[in-house]
Amino acid sequence: MPHLFQDMVNDRIQTLHREAEEQRLINRIRRVERARKNVQRANDRLRMALTREV
Repeated sequence: MPHLFQDMVNDRIQTLHREAEEQRLINRIRRVERARKNVQRANDRLRMALTREV
């Protein structure tokens, strides 16, 4: 019986590690998406500024 309990504990630890890694990946993806949006907004502002100058 103690062996079964230890297996359950190990499985739970592995699950938590996987979930944490998934969350880190999600956070990285969100940062990249936010950065892309910021770049796009900056490009739009620059384009508008340049067309006003011409």
